[in-house]
This record gives sequence, structure tokens and C-alpha cells, in this order.
Amino acid sequence: MSATLFLIFFLFIVASHFIRFSQSPHYPHMFSDQERFRKNADSLSKPLIGDGGRIYACSEKMLLAFENNGSIAWLLPLSFKCNMSKAPVDGGRGKIYLIAENRVLQINTMKVGTLEPATQVLFDPGPGQQGDEIVGIAVSTMFSSVFISVKNRGLFAYLTRGKLLWSAGPVLDHHSYRQGCSKDVSDCYFASAPVIDQCEASVYISNTEGELYSVSVRSPQFKWIKDLSSFDKVYTITPGNNGRLYVTVPVKSLILALDVSSGNIIWQNSLGPLSTAESSPLVDSNGWVTIGSLDGFLYSFSPTGTLQKFPKAATSDSVIQFSNFLDCSGYALYFSRTEMEGKIIHMNDQNAYVSATKPKGSVFTLMIPATGKIYWSESNHGPYLSSLSRSDLQNFVLDEHMLLAFVTASNIGNQLPYRSEGLKLASSCSQGAHKNLSVYTGNKRTILLFLLFQSLLLVILATVMRFCCIFWRKKKLQDQDLGRFLEKRRSLQLKKKAFDRRITELEHKTAEEAVANQAIEKLGELVRERQGIERKLSTTYSLGRDRGGSKSKSVLTIYGGRRTRSYSFQRAKQESVTLFHTLSNTSSEESSTEREVDSDSEEKEAAAIDKEKAKTPIEAESSSDEVQIRRGKYQRSPSEPASSSKGCMNSLFVESESVESMPSSRRIWLKRRRTLSSSN
Repeated sequence: MSATLFLIFFLFIVASHFIRFSQSPHYPHMFSDQERFRKNADSLSKPLIGDGGRIYACSEKMLLAFENNGSIAWLLPLSFKCNMSKAPVDGGRGKIYLIAENRVLQINTMKVGTLEPATQVLFDPGPGQQGDEIVGIAVSTMFSSVFISVKNRGLFAYLTRGKLLWSAGPVLDHHSYRQGCSKDVSDCYFASAPVIDQCEASVYISNTEGELYSVSVRSPQFKWIKDLSSFDKVYTITPGNNGRLYVTVPVKSLILALDVSSGNIIWQNSLGPLSTAESSPLVDSNGWVTIGSLDGFLYSFSPTGTLQKFPKAATSDSVIQFSNFLDCSGYALYFSRTEMEGKIIHMNDQNAYVSATKPKGSVFTLMIPATGKIYWSESNHGPYLSSLSRSDLQNFVLDEHMLLAFVTASNIGNQLPYRSEGLKLASSCSQGAHKNLSVYTGNKRTILLFLLFQSLLLVILATVMRFCCIFWRKKKLQDQDLGRFLEKRRSLQLKKKAFDRRITELEHKTAEEAVANQAIEKLGELVRERQGIERKLSTTYSLGRDRGGSKSKSVLTIYGGRRTRSYSFQRAKQESVTLFHTLSNTSSEESSTEREVDSDSEEKEAAAIDKEKAKTPIEAESSSDEVQIRRGKYQRSPSEPASSSKGCMNSLFVESESVESMPSSRRIWLKRRRTLSSSN
């Protein structure tokens, strides 16, 4: 029995809802010339054109989705009353955001008609609180963020999943420096809806004092603040997504183009009188910004500020009072022009006012502002607009803006290809990619001097870097300071110069006279010690610029074995003298280990060299072609090459050998060789 009563009650409820909807007032279509009155409940909010050509609009506590032919696709009841002056905002991926009773609702259109709830409250003032007025919202699909401007509270950034990212007020204290609300802090708050530049990742918003803010999407940091109160405190903001930001001042009928990186005004131009304080232009993919005026003209500006007015002929009986819509390609736009009766324009010193008695009809047009080409035009009595009067739209109060949305969604008369939102955004962003590039084409001489100076600076830096890399890598510097290192290096250089000077003098002396065995042995030791100093200067104490000392041209070590050492001297008269110093088997082996030369050894070596000068020279015999002089027992050195007396090429040699009587442990063999020319 209870189940039967429940079924009867359920059928009664369903029937009552059906009768209520079917008995809703049926209004004649709006195209009738007779004025009709409508209930406020049947009016629609500003429309949103979504993906797939659907139009979304609110009516009281109901969200409606329309097909482009005017039929209702679905209805979604809401728990809060919609803000009729604010259009829903597309959030991408089937999500829609709208303002209802100081709350922001997130609608998932994919869940409409399913058991899962399709409505979620993203932002609310709190339990039991009325909350402040929500000025506007903006959604960034690229950053998955929702930006909400609340009167007297500030700007809030939320993730689409509902997490608060950051919040910011109109005043920011940065290092004891106040930014924003420079004139009045007490009654200053954000007064405009936020708008997003997807290309620059910036949010733009204005306060009640006429200051324009550029805020980073990722953090509550002000990029710049521009005071535009000299024009007016109330204006609309339109991002160009092309390196430009457009500000429309309805009271002054002005449009300003600002640089998004600095906020500086690039150009400004005048408009005709605008219909409302919320009138804003439309920016297409070509970078042209277009807005309609009450004087009947469509004002279109190029990216550089060049103005084109459409139509070309005067239109004294028409007005353009609603915003335009971009087509599916992004290059063309749909706009409507209303023909009026009794249109009068009143002019004063600053403003122009337009008045009219009643409208006669409307004309809807599709046009490309960059070229002025018109693809399609139709009046309100045309076939498409007449078909809308027989659809579900006949139950609602419609204006030209709503009809224009349906014309745009149907893409009627459009021959341009469809482009996705991502492709449109990429096309517009590319226009502002090179805005900051600057190529200097001034004085060529100045450029060359600058390049030369820059190259010289790079060479100096490279030299310093090389010096540092080589210098600080020295192990000596790890054990002692820089001063001791440089002092030691300088002392080695002075010793090397002293050795060079002494050896040069001794070379000249030995080239002309015969010297004793001890002097020749000492000369070899001096040569080796000088070579040791040169190696120290090129390795341990090097600054990266030292080279190994070149061997002497007149003193050459011919052989340096264990038992025999020999040296060769050459005179200026093409005469060579070779000394072979032979040691006995009992002589100790020469040590090849290099010794460090200090200041004490320099004095001993200098005294030894002076002593060598007092030795008796060896007498040379040159009267015969080959003379051998023996003093004591003569023995040829086994280190002498077998072909040492042979000439090279066509040269003749005269040799003289002498052996000085020495102790049994040492013998010296002197060989003098004179090279004669072949002509002799």
C-alpha cells in the first residue's frame, strides 16, 4: 500500500512540473513591430559562445544551453540566482564559470544529465555571510587558473580544482615603498573585472583611482602600474595578445594602445560616441582592434593606429550599440547595425550625445576589418533570423546582442576555414614576439670602434684568465706567498743573465786560444747549470710566457755518456775545435740530477770563470794539411766517430790533435778542424 502511494505521489510531482513548463507564457516573437512587455524571469543574461556552436546563458536560477538553431539543448537548475549583467566564462575542457549571488560556480557540462553533481562552488564568502560584490572573473586555460575580483577585498587566484594560489590587494608594500593607490588609500579598491593576456602571462585590472595594474599570473607581483586618471577613472581593458593592451575611455570617446612590457602609451585615437560605459573593442588575429559607435560607424584600427571607418558612406539613421563577435577563423567579425527613426546627435565641448525615437530594423554583417571585405549581410527579416522566431527563443526576451551570438554560432555566410583557439592564440602571439627587437643602423664608424673595443677587451680577459690558470696552478704557490715566488723568479732570471754573459765571454776566449782541462770541464758544468735554471723558469717558476732556453751555437755537448764528455767550439774563421774529455774506469759517474742555483753558488761560479781566463791557451798548428802533436802518451778517444775527420759535401778539412799530459785518471784529446772552401 505504501509503495502504491509513493508511486502516485511521484507521478503527481512529474505531471505538475510538466504542466508548469508547458503553461509558461507564450510570447510572440520579438520581430513584431508592436512593443511587448516581458517578465524579468524570462530574460537572458549576456551569452557565451562555447565549443561546438552552443550558446550558454542564465535565466534567474537556471543555466540554459542552446543550439545554434535556437532550440534548448539542456537546462541545469542552480541553487543561486545568476548575475544577469555578467556573461558565463569558458574554462575549457567542458567547464563553465559564472557569478551567482556573490559566489563563483563551476559547471561541468560533461556531467549534465548524469547522476554526478555538475555544479560546484569554487568561491564563496563563507557560511552565513552575504559577502562583497564580485566585480568579475577571468579564466586562463593555459595556466588552469581562475581570477576573481572582489570589491573591497582584492584579487584572488584559484586553481581550477579549487585551491587558492595567491591573493593581492590594490596596495603593495615592497621594501618600505608603497605601490598602488598613490592618491587615496582609504577608499581605493579594484573596480574592474580582471582580463588575461595569455601570451604575456599577465592579469590586468584597474582600481577606483584610475590606476592600471599589470600583475603576474604566477604570483602577486606588480609588473607595472600606470596612472590613467588624466583620461578618466572609468575605462575598459582589452588584451590584444599581440604585445598591445587596449584601453577604451567611453566618456572621452578615446582608445589607447599600451605596451604590455612597460605600460607606456604607444598611440591613441578618437572614437565616435559609445553606447555604455562597458563598451569594449574586439581584437582579431590580424591585430586590428574594432569597436562600433552610436554614429553608425565601425571604427577599426591597425596595429600601428591607422583608422578605417565602415561603411564608407555616411549613416545618419543607424547606430551600433552592441559588442561584436569574432568568427571561427579569428580574422572576420560579426556586427549588427540598428536603423533608427528620428536620430539626433547633440555635440558639446567634450562629448557627443545620440538620441532616437524608435528602431526600424537591424542588419547583421560579416566583414574582415583588415581588408574591408564583406562576406555576408542579412536584415532581421531574413530567412535565418526569421527561423529563430519559431524556436525556443520565442519564450525569452531577446536583444540584438543575443541574436548576434546565434548568428555567430551558426557561422552563416562564412567562407573562411575554422581554426582552433590554440591556433588563433599562437597566431596573435607571434605578432608581439619581435616587439622588443631593436637594430641600430647608425654611424658605421662608431659600430666598428665599439666592436674593436669589445674584441680588445675579450683579448685582455682571455690573457688574464690564462695567466690566472697557469699562475695559480703552481705548486710553489701552495707552500709560499706570492711575494716570495716573484722574488725567487727574479733572482733566477738575474742568475741566468749572469751565466749567459760569462759563457759568452768564455766561448770567445776558447775559440781563439787553447784552454786547460779544468776550465773546459767547468764550462760544461756552467752550461748544464744554466740549462737547469732555464727549465725552472719555464716550469716551476713560469708565468706562462717563458720558453726553454735555446742551446748555444758555439758550445754544443757532443756526447754525455758515463765515461766520455766532449765539447765543440767554432771560431769566426770557419774553424772548429772539438774537445774530448775521457775519464778512466775509476772516475765517478756524473750525476744527472738538476741542482737549484742560489745566490751563493753564483759568486763561486763567477770566480771560477775569472780564473779560467788566466789559463795558458792551447797552441794550434796550421802550417801543414794535417799535424799531430803529442804531449805525453797519446790515446785516441773511443767516443770519437769513425768519420769525424770526413768532410761534408766538397769541403776539405785540416785537423790537428794534441794530448796534454795529464794524470792517469784523465786524458783530453783536442781536435782542431779547419774547413776550407773547395776553390782552394
